[in-house]
Amino acid sequence: MYLPSPMPLLSQPISTLLVDDCYAFRQGLKNLLDFYSATGLMQFQIVGQAPSYQQAIELAIQQSPTLILLDMELAQGSGIDVLKQLKTIPPREAISHPQGSHVLVLSGHEEAEWVFKAMQAGAQGYVLKHQLSTQLLNAIQVVLQNQIYLAPEVATQFFQLFHFSAGRSLPKNQIIHLTEREREVLYWLVQGASNEVISQQLRITIGTVKAYLTIIFEKLKVTSRTQAALQALKLGLVAT
Repeated sequence: MYLPSPMPLLSQPISTLLVDDCYAFRQGLKNLLDFYSATGLMQFQIVGQAPSYQQAIELAIQQSPTLILLDMELAQGSGIDVLKQLKTIPPREAISHPQGSHVLVLSGHEEAEWVFKAMQAGAQGYVLKHQLSTQLLNAIQVVLQNQIYLAPEVATQFFQLFHFSAGRSLPKNQIIHLTEREREVLYWLVQGASNEVISQQLRITIGTVKAYLTIIFEKLKVTSRTQAALQALKLGLVAT
């Protein structure tokens, strides 16, 4: 998978919402982000902490965080519930960022089924809690560039389950017609490349890349890069 270029220096701290039902874990996570800020690696501003599904949604609407660090098991709901609800917020209340908050799941579950459900629901990345000290910073950099991050420990099992599920559920009569150029754009999207990288690889403008993505999203009946990548793999539209 494509490795992102280093994150550019940001003029403003990254507004971040912590969602986990364990107070001790949230405090430990806050301390880790504070360490990153203090050492100049990246700057974070914690705009809220939520132990439950309802509080997570309320804070997401009120604070419009750039980044949401989300646990899968919450009080009065689940991380999957949060992911699904974030996509249904009415436009007048929608999170102010053009593509919404970037959601990175932090979980203790290594099972491929958990990863599959999170990514299918709209997460942009999945990190195991016991690997935060070594993977969190890189994972955040990846998802903030609108790319997909899967922890190495779960990636292989995830794709094995994904292909198994696709083979069982793919409708025999479902045919997606893509032009050669659309397939090229989709290939680089699946690799996790940004619009800028796709434009460089295919020698087309960023505006043209965006136009192709709009067409591809419409043909695949999806609304995000993550969903498009998963659907492309499911339908066998690109080689992995």
